[in-house]
Amino acid sequence: MPGGGVARFFRRLAFVAFASSIAACICIETAYAAPYPAPWNDPVASSRTLTIGGASIQLDFGPGTVDLPAERIIAWVTNAAQSVSIYYGRFPVRRDRILIEFDPGRSGVMHGTTWGGVGGFPAFTRIHLGEHTTQQDLDSDWMMTHELLHTGFPSMADDNHWIEEGLAVYIEPIARVQNGLLRPEKIWADMKRDMPQGDPEPGDRGLDLTHTWGRTYWGGAQFCLLADVTIRKQTHNRKGLEDALRGIVAEGGTIDQDWPIGRAFAVGDQATGTHVLTELYNKMKDKPVPVDLDALWKELGVERTGDGIRLDDSASLADIRKAITRPEK
Repeated sequence: MPGGGVARFFRRLAFVAFASSIAACICIETAYAAPYPAPWNDPVASSRTLTIGGASIQLDFGPGTVDLPAERIIAWVTNAAQSVSIYYGRFPVRRDRILIEFDPGRSGVMHGTTWGGVGGFPAFTRIHLGEHTTQQDLDSDWMMTHELLHTGFPSMADDNHWIEEGLAVYIEPIARVQNGLLRPEKIWADMKRDMPQGDPEPGDRGLDLTHTWGRTYWGGAQFCLLADVTIRKQTHNRKGLEDALRGIVAEGGTIDQDWPIGRAFAVGDQATGTHVLTELYNKMKDKPVPVDLDALWKELGVERTGDGIRLDDSASLADIRKAITRPEK
């Protein structure tokens, strides 16, 4: 059997409710076994090879038709891969494969899944695209970036699935801002609106022990936001969460590798010269720890004004807010 946690023949089916650039996902994992065919063996009608962020990405198109020219779809994939590469400093894996399959009679980006260490590639992503997808659908899509971000973190045990999804939810809009595809005002407004979905509910026993949708996706995203801000505070804004993740990738911690969460966080902490990830995990793993989001938004200078958002550059952590969305050189 191929190596890698997702390649332990577990299938992740993501059903998406589009609400914003950091939208909600529902993810169900079921044992991957017969009679289900392996998606990396699905038929391919044509292929392209893209070189992005130091990686060779095999882009395959399944049978079927789509209203858009192929070059528009290639540009969409390229933008997502470039966004991930900017955030990580390079594309996390050296070889990747993406399969686009077309759903007749439908429109939009339907759903996506990413596996590690299958079909001869360190990472493999399959995304369904509706036959009548428009350019606007591609321009507003977040899912391709979300899925490719999964390549940049080792596969976790089921109890730690929240960090895999939380990272992708949190980083996706930031990476697209760094690539010039979104404005900071847009993503901070979305975070302020959506982050409360990760708040602990009655009966919550902590991130490792509560596997609800809200805690998996948005509880994980809250952890990542708090970790990013705390790392930057402790390092006087010289390091951030991306430095921790780059350090994990540099040590071989990508989706095709099974790591315990403690190892991933220890390597990430070493890269930032802090103990933020480990200490925050120990605090939140088995206890329902609410994040004071209102206080955090005030410190970051993210203020709601009527039906819009105002970014206050005089706020105490405004420089940290700016650094989070600024591409690292």
